[in-house]
Amino acid sequence: MKTVRTIAALVVIVGACLSGRALYLHGKAELASVLIHQAWDQSIRSGQPHKPWSWADTHPVARLRIPRLGYDEIVLEGATARTLAFGPARVISGAAPGEPGNLVLAGHRTSWFRPLQDIAKSDTITLDWFDNQGKLYERTYAVETIRVVQPEAVAQMSPTEQDSLTLITCYPFGKRPTSPQRFVVRAIPVGSESLVASSK
Repeated sequence: MKTVRTIAALVVIVGACLSGRALYLHGKAELASVLIHQAWDQSIRSGQPHKPWSWADTHPVARLRIPRLGYDEIVLEGATARTLAFGPARVISGAAPGEPGNLVLAGHRTSWFRPLQDIAKSDTITLDWFDNQGKLYERTYAVETIRVVQPEAVAQMSPTEQDSLTLITCYPFGKRPTSPQRFVVRAIPVGSESLVASSK
C-alpha cells in the first residue's frame, strides 16, 4: 500500500512539474511575441533593425499575411534553429525583402507554418517590409504551386530570375515524431511593390 501511495505521489509531482514547464514555455512564447512586435514597430519608425531583446541574434525584417487563413506573423532574420523557435524566418541564401529574386521563408510545421496545411492555389499572400529610410512597402503574391518534396530537392530554394516568394516547412504537419518531407509553397507577385507609409 505504501508503494502505491509513493508511486501516486511521484505521478502527481511529475505531472505538476510538466504542467509548470508547459505554462512557463507558453508564457515565454507569448512574451517573445509581444517583444518581436514591438521591435517591428520600432524598426518601421526608425528604418533601422531593432532586436526584440538585447541578447537576440535576430531582428524583424517583414510581416507576412495570408488573409484567407487569418494568418499574420512577423518574419525574423536568419532561419536558424534558435530563431525559428520564435517565428518564421528568412533563409539568408535567398533574396532579402524588396530585392529581386527568390525570397525564401521557413517556419516550423508544428507552429508558425502549421496554417499552411490549409493554403490553396491562388490564395494571396502579402508581405510588408521597411527600408533604411523608414519607408514601409507592401507586395502581394498569389500562390502558384504547392508541393511535397524530399529534403534533398532544394531547387525551390535556388535563386530565380523572376521575383518569387517561397515558403518552406517540414511535412507531414502536426506533432508527429518524424517529418521526412518538405512542404513548399511558391508564390509569384501580383503587380509591383507599393509604398504604404513613411516615418520620415
